Amino acid sequence: DLEKPFAPSFPDPVVAGLNEKNEPFLSAMDLIGAPVMTKDFVVSGTCTANLNGMCETMYRPDMEPDDLFETISQCLLASVDRDALSGWGAMVHVITPEGTTSRRLKGRQD
Repeated sequence: DLEKPFAPSFPDPVVAGLNEKNEPFLSAMDLIGAPVMTKDFVVSGTCTANLNGMCETMYRPDMEPDDLFETISQCLLASVDRDALSGWGAMVHVITPEGTTSRRLKGRQD
């Protein structure tokens, strides 16, 4: 509802998966649904500027699943530590043709 710009919830959806050729599909949307599609990474949430910088620095194409998990984790934890509205951890999902691996990250809780 654009009439209430300070509503209590502002969703920033991220869509991630594999297409029919087992290639990554990544998309994010702003709160009015304008999509962004990319081949490397998307960010969302209150610390997007921090996440963008960390991901641009640490992401490399064609990473192995464990390396990708470590990179995602380091980017998330380093970014939320620099944002007063973020924190409390995250769920990291790594999607491969063999399946999805999900792990919980514990972040600061102050």
